[in-house]
Amino acid sequence: MSGAHESAAGGEFTEIDHVAIAVQDLDAAIVWYEETFGARVVHRETVEHDGVEEALLAVSDSYIQLLTPTSDDSTVARFLATRGEGLHHVGFRVEDCAKTLQAAQDAGVRTIDQVPRPGSRGTTVAFIHPKSAFGTLIELVEE
Repeated sequence: MSGAHESAAGGEFTEIDHVAIAVQDLDAAIVWYEETFGARVVHRETVEHDGVEEALLAVSDSYIQLLTPTSDDSTVARFLATRGEGLHHVGFRVEDCAKTLQAAQDAGVRTIDQVPRPGSRGTTVAFIHPKSAFGTLIELVEE
């Protein structure tokens, strides 16, 4: 077995948790997904420490996570200012966020979070920097 596979063995993705889309107007985006695809909001929450409000729309066992900033200095506000609306990150479910994050760090992956932290809906999360992931911001999500 290769070393790369062995280091990931402690923290493999189990499934896609969500695809996050940054939007200017959360309510308008919710209406659009409802009217266009019949999607329904199953969870809505303001995450103060991240400066965002989110709405989760169920897609089978995963979600579309619509994000809008609640403060001008949040990372989502900066993202919208520089890139506009669109795909922000992909969240992958993992069995053990701390173990997966440590395995990534041990493999030399650049991370945003040095340790896992509380996420929305009672999850534990950590982010992998897009410069280490082919331009994609990755969120590790432990339920």
